[in-house]
Amino acid sequence: MPNPKRRHSKTRTAKRRTHDSLTQVATSLCPQCHEPKAPHRICPHCGYYNARQVRAVDEE
Repeated sequence: MPNPKRRHSKTRTAKRRTHDSLTQVATSLCPQCHEPKAPHRICPHCGYYNARQVRAVDEE
């Protein structure tokens, strides 16, 4: 199995790892109930999407 001949520098390692960070999950507010929801998804709280009732939600 091949092994590296020379050690990679800290700068070279850091350059490779620059894209490994996590991104924050995108959220938007529902125009009906003003609860946070994922964009382009049915609101899990009220069941509305694009100003229409798409799915019935049980009221608790």
